[in-house]
Amino acid sequence: MSDPKNPFEAMMKAGQDWARALNPALESFTPKGFEAMWPTMPAEAMEAMMGKTFNPEGLDAKTRLLLTLMGLTIMGAQADAQLRMTVRHAIAAGASKQEVAETIAQAGLFGGVPSMTRAMELAREVMDKDEDE
Repeated sequence: MSDPKNPFEAMMKAGQDWARALNPALESFTPKGFEAMWPTMPAEAMEAMMGKTFNPEGLDAKTRLLLTLMGLTIMGAQADAQLRMTVRHAIAAGASKQEVAETIAQAGLFGGVPSMTRAMELAREVMDKDEDE
């Protein structure tokens, strides 16, 4: 009469079964794989879309991306893909690795050391990958 699984496990299994029935390839899907397919925007495109192109007195793309990185860190650095992509785009927009590290460290004052540590680990993944290429 009683199912040994908790409701969350049952829901996850139902979702996995549904995904497997819909498309067997989804069984091996990983967010990192999807993230790798997402291209890094050129600095000029980022500046045009979110920089000073339409608002000359406003923030540039690099600053906006560093602020986004700070927000993601303060919120607990739980969005791995978003944090890695923000670091990748911030570097493409002209941020140095030092600026990325300082932004994360500053966010640690508001989000706590665990958030800062996690964000730094994710940022290191991106920065180490850049050094290898």
